[in-house]
Amino acid sequence: MKELKFPVKFVFNISTLANDFTAKDANGKTFAYVRQKMFKLKEDISIYEDENKAKINYKIKADRWIDFSAAYSITDNYGKEIGKIARKGWASIWKAQYEIFDQNKKRQYQIREENGWVKVMDFVLGQIPILSILTGYLFNPSYKVIDNKEEIVMRLKKEPSFFGRKFEISKIKNIDDDNERVLLGLMMMILLERRRG
Repeated sequence: MKELKFPVKFVFNISTLANDFTAKDANGKTFAYVRQKMFKLKEDISIYEDENKAKINYKIKADRWIDFSAAYSITDNYGKEIGKIARKGWASIWKAQYEIFDQNKKRQYQIREENGWVKVMDFVLGQIPILSILTGYLFNPSYKVIDNKEEIVMRLKKEPSFFGRKFEISKIKNIDDDNERVLLGLMMMILLERRRG
């Protein structure tokens, strides 16, 4: 994940029962297949090398049962922790906010939803029959990843699509050493946020 060509795309599968998506680089090459285990009290996500699911490269697990303020530990295929992502509890009610920590539990980045009204309008229209089909085209939230200097390093934006299944990540600032941790954090964040609506 360290030498990817941006923009990167996440495309959720709508033909499976699992909450899963494929991640592709700018050349259309798959670099990850992300699958969330269903019916688990604690979040358990596997990141495979590709859709064949032959090799797991990373795991993401919650530190507690389903909780509004859970932290999610990111480990490599050897079980070594490479970082964490945590939702900022009550601060995320209006606009989603997450923090990304390195392996030493030092905060490196924050993910912030850019416009809380988009989520509200998406939810309201989603309750109206027939119009709910169109919300994936009308309301497209975006999230910025900022460093400790308050500079934007990446942006994740939902693209217009049925069922809100396509997302694109663009790189704003070079952070090659942290690409892996930030992308894994965004994978976990988008699984949670897409489920919330």
